[in-house]
Amino acid sequence: MTHQKACLCCAPPTGAGTVRIENSSKNPLQTARDDSKGELRLKDFKPRSMLRVPQTRIERPRFPVIDVHAHLTWSKNVRSGVSVGDEITVFTTPEELLPVMDRKGVRTLVNLTGGVGKGLEESIRLFDQAAPGRFLTLTEPSFALFPEADYPQRQADAIAHAHRIGARGLKLLKTLGLYLRERIDEGPLVGVDDRRFDSMWETCAAYDMPVFLHVSDPEAFFLPTDGENERYEELANHPDWSFYGPEFPSHQELIAARDRMIARHPKTTFVLLHVGNNAENLAAVESCLERFPNTLVDISARIGELGRQPRIAQRFFDRYQDRILFGTDAVPSPWGDDVPQQLFGDALYEIYYRFLETEDEYFDYAPADVPPQGRWSIYGLKLPDTVLRKVYHDNAARLLHIAAE
Repeated sequence: MTHQKACLCCAPPTGAGTVRIENSSKNPLQTARDDSKGELRLKDFKPRSMLRVPQTRIERPRFPVIDVHAHLTWSKNVRSGVSVGDEITVFTTPEELLPVMDRKGVRTLVNLTGGVGKGLEESIRLFDQAAPGRFLTLTEPSFALFPEADYPQRQADAIAHAHRIGARGLKLLKTLGLYLRERIDEGPLVGVDDRRFDSMWETCAAYDMPVFLHVSDPEAFFLPTDGENERYEELANHPDWSFYGPEFPSHQELIAARDRMIARHPKTTFVLLHVGNNAENLAAVESCLERFPNTLVDISARIGELGRQPRIAQRFFDRYQDRILFGTDAVPSPWGDDVPQQLFGDALYEIYYRFLETEDEYFDYAPADVPPQGRWSIYGLKLPDTVLRKVYHDNAARLLHIAAE
């Protein structure tokens, strides 16, 4: 029998500094599993990072901010995901929003879901007219009119009316391609490139009203909600966000339909929200921006994606610094409580500013105990001032015709 020294750095020692070597095939690094630890539920797993890295708090941005993506009102009547009618639900008031905006250096907040008809008039009165310059409102399609034979003309007339009363653009939720059907909530789905909407896009061009376009969702939403889906928890918490199955088009089909539509309307300006709904594939977003000079993107609710690919994202911001808009997709409490990556407040803005302005590493992309979109952390980009100024303010000011301060 012989004795020899063994390396004990990778496994706990079994004796007082020496290991007895016998005729055995047992792996010296193998340990017995602790079965009592195998019952921890995923929702209870909230690890704390042990990294000791700089943590920078950015309370105010380096330049005034125009947040182009917020939801302050919402259609009161929704049929199977399709907004119908004029009535709106008002989420908040200027008095509740302005203190946060002032603390966080937000010059202007854009309410995308301003509604139609009388509801749009109410949205503009409650926000734009109550605090001039601090709020802007967009209109939405009049989907309740869609089954009418003269819908294209009536929709164009609705856009003209919205422009006259002060709407600054048009917002489309992911209704086209995923929710709207021939009879609103019955029949085949209506595609993003359906020609019945051509007059709507062209009327927006005529009035210089940009179209804020939400088409598709993260690609993971179109895959099975299983152990291989990196957004498993998000989809488990929001099962109605899943579009997996034969009743829905694929992510790729939706993006292709969007591109066909954009190609037909080169005079219309399209803001492709959520980094073109393709933030996991910035090469594809770049291809779209190169193909269509009438497009821009916003970063709303996608810093969780951008921040886990910081080097690629830095190059993207540098290359397209004139076509990227700051947005958060903010929703006031209590309406936004279930989606912390969108919850309007100081914490949300500080995370965005930290992402854009610092080189901090491995930090949360949302004010939540558990990352709500996927279990990862993000890295700051530390954009130069020339780029920050454009993303925070100048690009949006140019697009929405906001006068310089």
